[in-house]
Amino acid sequence: MTFEHIRLEQSPAAVATITIARPDRLNALSGQTVDELRAAVEESGRSGARCLLLTGEGRGFSSGADLATGGGLPDDVGASLEKHFNPLLEALFELPIPVVAAVNGPCAGAGCSLALAADIVIAARSAYFLQAFVNIGLIPDAGATWLLPRLAGRARAMEMMMLGERVPAEKALEWGLIARVVEDGALESEAAALATRLAQGPTVALGLIRKLAREAGHVPLREALAAERVAQRAAGRSEDFKAGVAAFPQKTPPRFEGK
Repeated sequence: MTFEHIRLEQSPAAVATITIARPDRLNALSGQTVDELRAAVEESGRSGARCLLLTGEGRGFSSGADLATGGGLPDDVGASLEKHFNPLLEALFELPIPVVAAVNGPCAGAGCSLALAADIVIAARSAYFLQAFVNIGLIPDAGATWLLPRLAGRARAMEMMMLGERVPAEKALEWGLIARVVEDGALESEAAALATRLAQGPTVALGLIRKLAREAGHVPLREALAAERVAQRAAGRSEDFKAGVAAFPQKTPPRFEGK
């Protein structure tokens, strides 16, 4: 697929990087942009990449849904969720590899949901997160009502969604929305180093970790324990587990191949 609104690149270290490339629109998410993102996510899962890094070009990650493109809003605003945004979030969650988001400025609306759907979010100190839907009479979407209470707890999630105010990077870190805050000039290198580290890890185990963690919030303990049992069997049959066990007595770092 030829991309117009995004870039998809893969490094020698097996990191697939998807960059939203509409800096003139602050990386606003049109239907085409979202469809290209989904195609790139799916391609990353087939390409042999062992980690996916999401970021935005220019001065921000994404300003959210593009409300200025396409001749105005349809009568059924939710239709675009079913057609574009929901399949993207589902494709992202189904990936068998870890996902990192590097947030380099404003991260709003559906763009905020996209970033927070990553397994590890690293943000520039000047970045902020915003669920501004209520300011135009809409509800948070693209998975926000599912993600935010799980990440920040109900009280903070409700504050963020009902007040529609910016959450600066430092507060997002305090709330548990993100994992790290770094200086603006260090974001690109720090995110690349983190993604490379994950790409060099035990890919089977990492994929199972993200799956179990995602499901943990809505299954009882008995089911979670049973899921761990099944996942541990799969991880224990991986070549990476064998490499890890072999390296342990030697006190040397294992060389994981992602198999």
